[in-house]
Amino acid sequence: MPIDFRRSWSDEELELYRDNVVRFVETEVVPHDEEARKRGHVGHEVWRKAGALGLLCSDIPEAYGGAGGDFRHEAVFYEEKARRALSGMASSVHTIVAHYFLNHGTEEQKQRYLPRMARGELVGAIAMTEPGAGSDLQGVRTRAEKQPDGSYRIRGSKTFITNGFLAGVVLVVAKTDPTQGAKGTSILIVETEGCEGYRVGRVLDKIGMKAQDTSELFFDDVHVPADALLGGQEGQGFFQLMSDLPYERTIIGVNALATMEGAYQATLDYVRDRKAFGKPIAEFQNTKFKLAEIATQIKVGRAFIDRCVEDLVAGRLDTATASMAKLWASETQGRVVDECLQLFGGYGFMTEYMVARMYADGRVQRIYGGTNEIMKEVISRAL
Repeated sequence: MPIDFRRSWSDEELELYRDNVVRFVETEVVPHDEEARKRGHVGHEVWRKAGALGLLCSDIPEAYGGAGGDFRHEAVFYEEKARRALSGMASSVHTIVAHYFLNHGTEEQKQRYLPRMARGELVGAIAMTEPGAGSDLQGVRTRAEKQPDGSYRIRGSKTFITNGFLAGVVLVVAKTDPTQGAKGTSILIVETEGCEGYRVGRVLDKIGMKAQDTSELFFDDVHVPADALLGGQEGQGFFQLMSDLPYERTIIGVNALATMEGAYQATLDYVRDRKAFGKPIAEFQNTKFKLAEIATQIKVGRAFIDRCVEDLVAGRLDTATASMAKLWASETQGRVVDECLQLFGGYGFMTEYMVARMYADGRVQRIYGGTNEIMKEVISRAL
């Protein structure tokens, strides 16, 4: 009897929804992935198609154009892409941006941006990282200077920005009062189309996630109106960023576990077919033991990550536990995918094989969303 990796948070309605997601992924994403990896981005059309099917912003209320579901619906979409090594369409970052609007935006900001994001008309990005400031958000140097009429002029540069090339709306983390440290940080909304002074630099050449448009962004005296301040109040940026971290880190945990499941299944299929010394390599004791270890880690991880998903939906997931999910899942993903790749032998080193792309894509899981060293620091504060 095959090992059951069933999710405790799923139900019949969600599995029907998963069927729709799988159809979309198999027909609209998989066939174009190789081309997207060569190009460096997936293009706008797939975003609009996902929006038309209600797959974007699925946990945003219907009043703002979303599907009115909860995080479990988002998780289904993330899982079905992750288990196929489809990292190009960063709908997770898109949804994180939507949640900044939902949780911290003014009513006018929600009405203006969320429906268009749900339809895939605007791709969302958040511009935090700078050449000299990554996990240390207090080191941000981008300035947003208030003008006499209440508007702002933004000057600075950002790097490693997911969805940066395709972004239609960017949340820019900037200093509105450099003398106040974290309390002087705000988030400004920049709508990119026709925006004077806004420039997208190169799509960065990464070791993995080749289809995902990670870019440099430049703000050369970008002028935005007073109502472009997220939430309408200065100095709230650091609080806004911190309050949504459990959501982001749970996504990383969900993606990591789904990647492990996909790698495990692909490896199982491969070793049953591949022969060495006259028999399938699945029959060798080392192969059996390695797969047994991998299946055990996935099963254990399923219990923990599922609990995090349930707690997030219930509104009781704390930052330390979400950080544990990100830390454990991303570290375990690295080990599991490495073991799977080894069982593929030389073929595992070829990018035409999914396990090779999973290996390269997975390395950044321990870096973004706050490095794993930062996760340990966050967890240690709760001891």
